[in-house]
Amino acid sequence: MKQRKYLERRTFNQDRFDILIKRQKRGVATFNELTELDAIVNRDPDIRESILEEMQAVNNPPDEPEQKEILQFPPVKTQTWLDKVAAFFKRLFTTMDDASPALLS
Repeated sequence: MKQRKYLERRTFNQDRFDILIKRQKRGVATFNELTELDAIVNRDPDIRESILEEMQAVNNPPDEPEQKEILQFPPVKTQTWLDKVAAFFKRLFTTMDDASPALLS
C-alpha cells in the first residue's frame, strides 16, 4: 500500500510568501513583488514570528561561544553650573602659574 503524504494547511499568504522569497533569493523579484512581500510580513503575525526566529538563529548560532564581556565605560557625570565655574578658575590659575616671566612683560 502506498504511503500518502499528510496534507498541510496553508493560507494564501503563506503560499505567496514562499513564492516571493524564492524569487527574492534568485534575484529576479521586482519592486512590486518585494513591496508585496514586505506587506505580507508586516500583516501576518505567524510569518513575522517565523522570520524573527530565523533571524535570531542566524545571528546567534548555538555552536558559537557566548560573546565576551563587552567593555563598559564609566557613566559620564554631567557638570553642574558650579562645577563649570570651578573648572574655569582652576584652568585660569593653573595656566597663569605656568607662564614664564618673560612672556608676561
